[in-house]
Amino acid sequence: MYIAMNRFRVVPGFEEAFEEMWRSRERHLSTVPGYLEFHMLKGPKQEDHTLYASHTVWQSHEHFTAWTKSEQFRAAHARAGENRGKVEYLSGPHFEGFEVIIHEDRNGKTAEAA
Repeated sequence: MYIAMNRFRVVPGFEEAFEEMWRSRERHLSTVPGYLEFHMLKGPKQEDHTLYASHTVWQSHEHFTAWTKSEQFRAAHARAGENRGKVEYLSGPHFEGFEVIIHEDRNGKTAEAA
């Protein structure tokens, strides 16, 4: 499995607009091979920002890479410019990608990646 995360540092006062932007966003992930799940996470609030992270889980790094080159990816990001000025960020999104080396399910069953 592969986990792709983008961290967003949203300026105080813009949290509601940021969350609404993600709630109302067109979703294309479910049509992409290898996609497993998505989460938008809200983290701690600091004096100068609130931390958010988008978190997608993929069957493999190759599936994630294929998503970034797909028509669905372009469609999902096509309207990104429409939100300029509606949300302010302390800095742009910061990408982090992770290969899953150990996975444990709710039943305690573990699997290690090869």
